[in-house]
Amino acid sequence: MTTTPRRPARTHDREILRLAVPAFGALVAEPLFLLTDSAIVGRLGTEPLGGLGVAGQALSTLVYLCVFLAYGTTAGVARRLGAGDMRAAIRQGIDGMWLALAIGLVLIAAGWPLTSLIVEAFGASPAVTPYAETYLKVSLFGIPSMLVILAGTGVLRGLQDTRTPLLVSIGGFSLNAVLNVLFVLVLDWGIAGAAWGTVIAQTGSAAVYVLVVLRAARRHGAPVRPDLDGLKTSATAGFGLLVRTAALRVVLIVGTSIAARMGDEEIAAYQVGFQVWTLLAFALDAIAIAGQAITGRYLGASDVTGTRAVTRRMVWWGIWCGVAFGLVILLVRPWLPALFTADGGVHDLLFATLLIVAVLQPVAGVVFVLDGILIGAGDGAYLAATTLVATVAFLPTAIILYRADAGLTGLWAAIGLWMLTRLLTLGLRARGDRWMVTGAVR
Repeated sequence: MTTTPRRPARTHDREILRLAVPAFGALVAEPLFLLTDSAIVGRLGTEPLGGLGVAGQALSTLVYLCVFLAYGTTAGVARRLGAGDMRAAIRQGIDGMWLALAIGLVLIAAGWPLTSLIVEAFGASPAVTPYAETYLKVSLFGIPSMLVILAGTGVLRGLQDTRTPLLVSIGGFSLNAVLNVLFVLVLDWGIAGAAWGTVIAQTGSAAVYVLVVLRAARRHGAPVRPDLDGLKTSATAGFGLLVRTAALRVVLIVGTSIAARMGDEEIAAYQVGFQVWTLLAFALDAIAIAGQAITGRYLGASDVTGTRAVTRRMVWWGIWCGVAFGLVILLVRPWLPALFTADGGVHDLLFATLLIVAVLQPVAGVVFVLDGILIGAGDGAYLAATTLVATVAFLPTAIILYRADAGLTGLWAAIGLWMLTRLLTLGLRARGDRWMVTGAVR
């Protein structure tokens, strides 16, 4: 009697792991582009490294806001796949890639004359500004490729393939490293060489995605020319995710701004604590990515029972991973601060905030998984509205606690409220049935 429920659970576990493990590898590989640039540009001096940091923040913000190209494409393609219409699935993915290219070209045209203003807005010093402007101007030419990579990743995830994006990420990272060494250290092109190396590597990665999708289009007879209705559909589906992502970004920016206003020790401790949070978020995001792909496919196949079962299983994965991560942080907490700083004040602040980071991990596990599941269901409008609600809950709380001199612990408490608000709103949605719209198109 006990074996019957275990078989579906084991099947779901294998499916989740098959998608989540390569997705985690790809997520970890992506930040290595900028990390490689930092290691090489750092040899040029402090000002070029600072310029890279400013330009990198601008580019990261842009890519972060455009992540809907990956998420929206994943959900749409997975639905078509679940409905058994591979031709339409590929067609929808191609529409997403055309949209990415169009947005990228617009951003080049808009960003080039605004480069100086963008750098100034990020607070670059006079010594750092020319390096930041040089890196940003060159890197703008890589924006279309970066966005095509996002959309192409979404296509393959929707087709239940996370292994190919991992291989492309590893190849792109390796090419980037080789080109940067050649351009910066051998040919002495300076910070522009680092930017060109990254642009070429990104273009090569985008070309691989285009070739893979074109091959699938030929195999299944899908048209590859841009379709106006398809572009409108992709843009409409992505709008809710764009709002959601922008609201998340506001929390990250405001949190950093408040920590910086507290003092040097506080911002240093906050940055380290947030990097720990981000590293663990990559693992939880991998489960969320699996949730996007699996949920879309089940709903496309009109399998409500299967959707509910796999949702329940992924939530448990989120809980247990969150608990495990929290325990690991608690175990290494006495020694972790010393790895990052010898400053006693920063050490004490980080030691205190790591406790909150650990406690929040089970909450984060469920929030990230449910977020991915609802993205896979195409529930972008609800995600946009509730993320705005959570952001509205965070902002006044963080400001009030800052003015009350609650310190870094108060800021992390506000982040905790933000996560709990998201947990409540996402959990209530997942318990109901309104998000489970079945069929090839939501």
